[in-house]
Amino acid sequence: MAGLLLVVPVAVLLAVGAGGAEPSLLVLSPLVTFSLPVVAMIAFWWEDWPGTRLGPNWAGWADTVLVVLAAIALTVLGQAVVGHVSFAAIFDPSPEILELSTFPATMPIAGAAFVATLQLTLVTEGWPLRRYLKPIPAGACAVVLAWLIAIVLFVLLLGGKPFQGEGRGLLTGGQLGAVLTLVGVWQVWLFVVWRGFPFCRIRRQWVRLVSGNAVTIGGGILTYLALAEGAGVSTPTLSAVAGSFIAGGLIIGMLFEDALPARWSQPQERAVSLLFSLAVAAALHLILLALADSLHWDRGSAIDWVGHVTLNAIGLAVILHVAIGRRWPFARTG
Repeated sequence: MAGLLLVVPVAVLLAVGAGGAEPSLLVLSPLVTFSLPVVAMIAFWWEDWPGTRLGPNWAGWADTVLVVLAAIALTVLGQAVVGHVSFAAIFDPSPEILELSTFPATMPIAGAAFVATLQLTLVTEGWPLRRYLKPIPAGACAVVLAWLIAIVLFVLLLGGKPFQGEGRGLLTGGQLGAVLTLVGVWQVWLFVVWRGFPFCRIRRQWVRLVSGNAVTIGGGILTYLALAEGAGVSTPTLSAVAGSFIAGGLIIGMLFEDALPARWSQPQERAVSLLFSLAVAAALHLILLALADSLHWDRGSAIDWVGHVTLNAIGLAVILHVAIGRRWPFARTG
């Protein structure tokens, strides 16, 4: 609970810190999304290096500076991939040439890179990079590989030409974003809230990795088809609802990890953790949407801002505090 004293202010800063809700959506959403692969690399591959060399009081700050610098650099790279580079437009919610804005043009690349990083990290267990490389080069290679996957998806699904511009593909940017976010739901559900269950019970590695990838990717695609094509739910709503579950899952699975009574059986723990994640997700979505609907929007929208707050602001705040900051200054001593 004490961790919320750090998580909530960071999330609020990312949600409205660029001068309000809409400027934060237009400026901070791309920056934060582009930073997430590097956050995952530091937290899950580098095991908090280089912060580990500085002690707990400075580790989180050093890693945060690294994340900020990487976010800017990768946002410029994302601009280049979609065909336009403007350093000034990264920090300007209303550039003179709106086509230079990073939102929403670069978001499919940013989202794809992060989902691919999580897929390589959590579902594929870092194989084969962790087997043949040391943690530092392995993590860097994972981010590079995730970016290559993101560019391939940009070409195949969006019909884009790297460093030239967007095209007409099988999906729109919003549709691809919804599919990616739903894949993220399955990743967080099975590999954060349920800690790899049921795949952790499969002893043969290749069977475990193939089945895990098939279920998370296939589950995300089938969920999209069922809700978007079958039920007619709009892609922005799908992304926002999925983002709310991801935020709820990270809060329950990471911030409140091991908070349930130890005497409970594993099935009980999984069931209650999932229910709590769903309850937190529902509360976040309803509260944030009500707040966003009371605001005025020009280029952005209320539902897009809800997705930014849940996926980026809350998600990043939890990972920074738990996996990178190691819960400082509330670290457990026992």
